[in-house]
Amino acid sequence: MSQAGKKKMIVVAGGGPAGLRAAEVAAESGAAVVLLEGKRYVGRKLLVAGKSGLNLTNDEAFESFVAKYSGPADRWRKLIGEFSNNDLRKWAAGLGFETFVSSGGKVFPQPMKAAPLLRAWIKRLRDLEVDLRFNSRVVRIDERLVHLLNGDSIPFDALILAFGGASWPSTGSDGSWADLLAPHQVALTPFEPANCGWEVDWPESMIPDIEGKPLKNIVGSTPWHSCPGEITLTKYGIEGGPIYHLGPDLRKMEDPVITLDLKPTLSLDEVESRMSAVKKNYVREAKRRLKLCDAATALLKKLPQLGPWSNGGSIAGAIKALPIPLKGPRPIAEAISTAGGVAWSELDDSLMVSRLPGVFVAGEMIDWEAPTGGYLLQGCFATGERAAKGAIKFTESRTSITN
Repeated sequence: MSQAGKKKMIVVAGGGPAGLRAAEVAAESGAAVVLLEGKRYVGRKLLVAGKSGLNLTNDEAFESFVAKYSGPADRWRKLIGEFSNNDLRKWAAGLGFETFVSSGGKVFPQPMKAAPLLRAWIKRLRDLEVDLRFNSRVVRIDERLVHLLNGDSIPFDALILAFGGASWPSTGSDGSWADLLAPHQVALTPFEPANCGWEVDWPESMIPDIEGKPLKNIVGSTPWHSCPGEITLTKYGIEGGPIYHLGPDLRKMEDPVITLDLKPTLSLDEVESRMSAVKKNYVREAKRRLKLCDAATALLKKLPQLGPWSNGGSIAGAIKALPIPLKGPRPIAEAISTAGGVAWSELDDSLMVSRLPGVFVAGEMIDWEAPTGGYLLQGCFATGERAAKGAIKFTESRTSITN
């Protein structure tokens, strides 16, 4: 075969959603693609996340959708514009899975589980002749060579790294890839837990009354943002959508506090009006008159920084703005995702590492975060798409190394 007729070799390291999408796009371009996965099979984190329903993306309008991502807004506008939530739904349909919009705009495939979709995705990759190699852990990157733990070395025209962040390390997403980039002086932002629970120093006497109980239809707030939803009280603190969404705010506070509105459907004046005639048994009367749940009344009754209540107005203020001091986030291994990773300043618009021409990154390896609700997977797909297209373009003027 002539030099001009040889296929370009694109190696993708990492078998999560970003890596799988990158491999798919690269193979569709006609490149020879090898996908390296350090574990025994691909998509482990996808399977874990999809046990209770695979939230693929969100049906939110473009501008508010893009605003959910940390990092350079102009970059995310281009990334999501190139592979949008609608594009992701069309992609799923192409695999044979129609999607539907659930509460809060969350988009799920039918059926909702991850395993059937992952099987269909792997079949598509095999049909595209992607060479899937399992138990293939990358230990070193040289110019145009990637070295594996088993001693093999694989040449490449372009390399796409999609190792994930540092949460759920049992799935292979352990952040150890930082050692691969250290010799190349690639700037990394330290990993931090995102979309995770936060610890609270509950009085021991409270825990039996609150552990595992939900606070439904509340609004959590910081000085900068508010988020409605449901949180769950645990023996170590709180979990749930509002605390996940407000995580970036909380991490930048010297003394983090989340403020809860326990009755967001009522104004402060309305709560005060209902409590104005109460002269005693304030918590019990608040529960009866405002239909507060057991968890809410336990907070009002036993949090040491609250009370004793002297009138209905004072407890009304706490019901509408209940401060919960936080000790810190739960360990990174428990987090749904992570903030931190390869700094945006190290990447060009194609997500190529400026210090390593021909090497691209995608997914949670990059320093970004987004809340749950479909934004995380969308970000992985969009960056995988961009990295693959960048790799394809990079190889166009390069001399091929493989038939």
